[in-house]
Amino acid sequence: MRKRAIGLYVIGALVLAGGAYFASLDKETRGVLLHLPTNADVLSWSQPQRDAAFRAMDRLTFLAKSSEIAPSANPLPLPPGKPLAIPGIDEYMQGQHAAALVILQDGKLRLERYGLDFDASGRWTSFSVAKSFTSTLVGAAIQDGFIKSLEDKVSQYIPDMRGSAYDDVTIRQLLTMSSGVRWNEDYEDPNSDVAQFNRVKPEPGVDSTVSYMRRLPRANPPGAVWHYNTGETNLVGVLVSSATGKTLAQYMQEKIWQPGGMEAKATWIRGKTGHEIAGCCIQAATRDFARFGLFVLANGNAGGKQVTPPDWFAQATTKQKDIGVAGAGYGFQWWTFDDGTVAARGIFGQAIFIDPKRRLVIASNGDWSRATLGPEPAARLAFHRRVQALIDAGE
Repeated sequence: MRKRAIGLYVIGALVLAGGAYFASLDKETRGVLLHLPTNADVLSWSQPQRDAAFRAMDRLTFLAKSSEIAPSANPLPLPPGKPLAIPGIDEYMQGQHAAALVILQDGKLRLERYGLDFDASGRWTSFSVAKSFTSTLVGAAIQDGFIKSLEDKVSQYIPDMRGSAYDDVTIRQLLTMSSGVRWNEDYEDPNSDVAQFNRVKPEPGVDSTVSYMRRLPRANPPGAVWHYNTGETNLVGVLVSSATGKTLAQYMQEKIWQPGGMEAKATWIRGKTGHEIAGCCIQAATRDFARFGLFVLANGNAGGKQVTPPDWFAQATTKQKDIGVAGAGYGFQWWTFDDGTVAARGIFGQAIFIDPKRRLVIASNGDWSRATLGPEPAARLAFHRRVQALIDAGE
């Protein structure tokens, strides 16, 4: 009887200790533990699992390891502007299953809203919004002299790509996703390249991205056809690190996060062989995603420094390739529109929309019902147009 009582006491103590430990965790970690993904394949997670994990991708190392990016020593202020009244904003946030919405105009904060129990102190994942950051680091590497020309061949900077279908592909063709190499970006196909490339075991001693990409066959001549390809952005990231001798996180901190005045720590998810996944998964505060929009509006001039060539964003955010959609195109890892606006976009509702004419930035994070194919993308584009119309009307 005495042994049983001692056993029950020990179990009770362990339960209390476990409860105390759980209570000591931040709310994001508690949330992901309560809705723990069953595997590392984000495309297969349920919406409650995504809701919890998208704000905590860097919290649990069994999901992914990440590199840290320190906040700026001189955070860029976002002073309040005239509050922007948007009819139906609550319904829009609900329809987007939105976590955050930040609207800046002329560098001033005109609207800031949060949902899904997320707030300004949290970090939400970027998905492919990261592509536009990676593209900007190419511009910084050119400004610093690490990359000589966009016409240089990929294999000049990544020798392990020699002998592959990328032998004759230029950096420009990587940036515009027109390498001509075969790739399947279907987010709902578990056998697609985008679903498989992070699962495949890399060759010994070879970067995981390089190992996968150098096996792919050619489908079209280099430069002939635009085809969306996350793997190629990951290859751009390897190229930048190879050229600069720095990790992407280090170079991002030096060239964007510090001079851009980002106020919060960010993280960047790493792949199997330790390199940051350049086409995905920067975890940052939505305000700092919006600050990146201000960095772009300033043409890469931040903190008293010209980080990119002065004409970099004029090229990067201009239509370089036709994508088969009227009024739209693709630049250097940016989605472009014929009215001069531009967007960085990530699956499940991540975006930075930039309108140079109106000095407008709209940063948003969320968790759509589907990666790209639900009703939310069209609703978001219509919302951006409504905000533009309100500003034009003097709101």
